[in-house]
Amino acid sequence: MVEIELDGKKVEVPPGSMVMHAAEKAGTYIPHFCYHKKLSIAANCRMCLVDVEKAPKPMPACATPVTQGMIVRTKSDKAIKAQQSVMEFLLINHPLDCPICDQGGECQLQDLAVGYGGSGSRYEEEKRVVFHKDVGPLISMQEMSRCIHCTRCVRFGQEVAGVMELGMIHRGEHAEITTVLGDTVDSELSGNMIDICPVGALTSKPFRYSARTWELSRRKSVSPHDSTGANLIVQVKNHKVMRVVPLENEAVNECWIADRDRFSYEAVNSEDRLTAPMVKQGGEWHTVDWQTALEYVANGLKQVKAEHGAAAIGLLASPHSTLEELALAGALVRGLGSQNIDSRLRHADFSNAAPAGAARWLGMPVASLSNLQRVLVVGSNLRKDHPLFAQRIRQAQRKGAQVNVLGAVDQDWAMPLKNVVLADSAVWVSALAGIAAAVANETGAAAPVAAEVGDAHRAVAKSLLGGEHKAILLGNAAAHHDKAASLLSLANWIAQQTGATVGYLSEAANTVGAQLVDATPGQGGLNAGQMLGGAVKALVLLNTEPAHDSAAGSKGLSSVGMVVTLSPFKTNLDISDVLLPIAPFTETSGSFVNAEGRLQSFHAVVRPLGETRPAWKVIRVLGNLLGLAGFDADSSQAVLASALPGVASGSVVDASRLNNASAAAIDTVPARAEPCVASIYQLDGLVRRAPALQMTADARASLIADEVHA
Repeated sequence: MVEIELDGKKVEVPPGSMVMHAAEKAGTYIPHFCYHKKLSIAANCRMCLVDVEKAPKPMPACATPVTQGMIVRTKSDKAIKAQQSVMEFLLINHPLDCPICDQGGECQLQDLAVGYGGSGSRYEEEKRVVFHKDVGPLISMQEMSRCIHCTRCVRFGQEVAGVMELGMIHRGEHAEITTVLGDTVDSELSGNMIDICPVGALTSKPFRYSARTWELSRRKSVSPHDSTGANLIVQVKNHKVMRVVPLENEAVNECWIADRDRFSYEAVNSEDRLTAPMVKQGGEWHTVDWQTALEYVANGLKQVKAEHGAAAIGLLASPHSTLEELALAGALVRGLGSQNIDSRLRHADFSNAAPAGAARWLGMPVASLSNLQRVLVVGSNLRKDHPLFAQRIRQAQRKGAQVNVLGAVDQDWAMPLKNVVLADSAVWVSALAGIAAAVANETGAAAPVAAEVGDAHRAVAKSLLGGEHKAILLGNAAAHHDKAASLLSLANWIAQQTGATVGYLSEAANTVGAQLVDATPGQGGLNAGQMLGGAVKALVLLNTEPAHDSAAGSKGLSSVGMVVTLSPFKTNLDISDVLLPIAPFTETSGSFVNAEGRLQSFHAVVRPLGETRPAWKVIRVLGNLLGLAGFDADSSQAVLASALPGVASGSVVDASRLNNASAAAIDTVPARAEPCVASIYQLDGLVRRAPALQMTADARASLIADEVHA
């Protein structure tokens, strides 16, 4: 450790640290703009100039390495005058539009100008003007004259998002940040540029001019989309969600969130919201009160049970539903005497299940992804399916990790790949078996199954046999594959031979949680594919739209006698008999369990819209009307305590309940169909209804691909 004196206090920091790091450890604030703890050091803004003893001039704290015995003063006259001079230069060309700037109230330049700026300017020349840019539907670059050239956005693109979409051109007063060729900013993490911009140059286009920061209430929440479980701050005004920004959690999402976490809030304010119960009579939809709607559903379920038996009743639940909703949904179905409940809507191989009460999971803590040295990703468009997992693996790659891929098409991963094995999804088992055989050849072990070995397989095998921290990660396409069990068995064999861990990246916010509370068929129960094929007489759809969320679609439901939809939106109109309005994640309390098995609970941030009610309450009342036992919880916390006892919010569930073991035989016969995988902005009902997200390049590309495929 290196010891320095900072403002009279002794501070010890590791060799190679900068003065800024020492100041952070000592709790001393040094003003800065370009420095960011997650980005490389640029030393552009010079706002962090400090007085270093024996140095002839003030030195930038962010770029001055510590030395033994160094004496630093951050509040001496020399340091303060240097910082005031820098602020004067920064304000020469800055426009005087704070009263209408969206950054007003949370602007670093505004805050520091109070402490280090003068009361007036000595410069009378005209301020420079930078022409605005249109970079897409998410980020506004309408006021680039505000830019102070800190290059945070440029470095973020290069180092975190993996795509250098912005850069600086020209020099001096002609310098400006731009996409150079007039392209749009299309990274799936692009919204983070808004957060890290210290001035009002980059702002949120959907939020633009809609509220002032001091008018907003800030409430914690958790992302309901992919399995990262990103922590959020939801900002609210007049019981309406206005903006979503990240809540820092180093163990989960660090200080970043994906664009779908940030902008999907538009859907909760959309005109597509269902605000009152509706019943279909004579082919026409009629709005009714809750009592009428719930009695209609209860009587219908009783009638189906009396005429066809309890086994004719089924429930399909979205894995984006809360743990409490899924637990009560399972209790409802089983209370009626049925085992027909499933949340694996896009799966094709339903045999690939963990033991009852256990779950397939990531196989390691989320934070460990950043420290991998070797990784094999099977069946995942990682960058789009799991943007925050991808950026962690990108961090690992920047530190020297080798990333290997088995996939169907060559995709832009925004990071260098060591080896890529391309194979049609139908023969992924054979391709992975080739890698296993190559590993066997290297280790002298007996291969688990005969397979053809090529150069690409041997290259992946050699990569996996090196390094220390290794993982084989199965993506959404592997989980939904027709031969998912065979892929897992092969992955486990390779992991055993190479010392790697095996994990599922997991599709949805509560894929792991759904398994833990048994939102899967019991003994003799029907799976999602069978229920969607019309094998039941009454079907309850919890927060799901079969036309978008399943491999089978909704065609098979035309023969089902009664379909009940619980959804925040007016959906499933063609197949449903009853629509019950339930609250999205912003209007209900609940919990999600992310890919690593971490339970995270959250509260409602706004009151329910119209007659909307939290789904756990709707299911509880329905259980009461059906005369079922165990439906007396008066809060979501009580439901959680019953469903997952002994697990506190923020903690990881017991390791004995996380299980990726597989004893399935390896079947190399080609699969029958392509895996059903949702594109980045078609994952769930919220992102599908967020206008800004649907105008992005990713959304347009997936729409074109769907049309071609159709």
